[in-house]
Parts: sequence; structure tokens; C-alpha cells
Amino acid sequence: MSSWDDAAPVLEAFEAAAGAFTGLVGRIDGGWDRPGLGRWDLRALVGHTARALVTVTTYLDRPAEREDLTSAAAYVGLTGTADVDADAVNARGVAAGAELGDDPYAWVTEAAERAVARVRAADPEQLLQTIGGGMRLRTYLPTRTFELVVHGLDVATATSLDLEAPPAALREAAGLATEVVLQRGRGSDLLLTLTGRADWPADLVVVR
Repeated sequence: MSSWDDAAPVLEAFEAAAGAFTGLVGRIDGGWDRPGLGRWDLRALVGHTARALVTVTTYLDRPAEREDLTSAAAYVGLTGTADVDADAVNARGVAAGAELGDDPYAWVTEAAERAVARVRAADPEQLLQTIGGGMRLRTYLPTRTFELVVHGLDVATATSLDLEAPPAALREAAGLATEVVLQRGRGSDLLLTLTGRADWPADLVVVR
């Protein structure tokens, strides 16, 4: 069984993102039916974000026979914006929000602790059967960090709470977003935008 020594930054980023999201949820003082993101209310948004914790533990119990996706960017590129069933995504978010029950903070805390413990104990080379195909745990985990960071920021916006995302988690999420943009052949657009030479292209969206 391999250890996380060679993929320590991946584990560190996930743990940091899980901790930051849990702490943010703990600061929400009611108002779970207020607007969250798009068609979701706050409860559905938090529920959807918490799925980034739940899917890890779920997939650890679903071994894959082969490796279909060899990078986190390939997964995000496949599942992020193309051919997404918006109604199905919305319904999953609503259902996930309902699962939070009367104490969303306690639910998220337990989910985060369980996910971190399972990941720490797992082989980073383990093959998981994800919605996008077979992936190694060390490759899949950055996609969960990405979700926790991006939607954590969405939750902070919806609640007017400050969120200082941990540097390790931000680095992982921003790096993954950059890889997706490069994969789509839009690296020049990204560089021109970040250096103030062009406005951000409306179609340069990594995930919705």
C-alpha cells in the first residue's frame, strides 16, 4: 500500500478545504431558505457543496477496474460545463440540502471528519469508479478540493460572511482551473486577461 508522502500537498489541500468549509457552515445563523446560487436556496447550496465530502467516501467503496481519467483537469473538463443536465444537478442539490436535517453544521462536521479519516487511511493509488470513469484517489481528490473552495466562496457570498480560503486549498483550486483552461486551448486568453491586456472572455468558464 502506498502512502501519501509523495502526494502530501494533495491531501493537505483537501483537509484544509474541508476544515474551512466546515468552519464557514458553523458561522451560518439560520436563514437556510435565503437565495444561495442560481435556483438553489442556501440549504441546497450547502448540501451540494457537502457532496464533495460524501462522494469521496462513497467512491472509496466503489473500486474501478481501469483508469479512464488520468488528471483532475480531465474530470472537471468532462463534468464541469459540457452536457450537464441542469434539472438533475438542481434536484441533487435540493435532496442533499434536505439531508442536512435540523443541524447542518453537525451533519457537515461529521461528513468532513469521516471523509478526511477515510482518505488518510486509503492508498492514494487506489482506483475509484467516479461519475466520469475510473480515477486514482490522488487524482480525484483535487476535484473535491476545487468544489469545496469554489462553492465555499459561493456560500460566503450568499451569507455575507468572510471566507479566507486556506492557501494550500486555493493553490490547488486555482491550479486546477488553470489546467482546465489550458486543456481547452485558452491559455493565451487567460494570460492576456491576468496581465490586464484583455477583458475576461464571457465564454471562458471552467464550471458553472
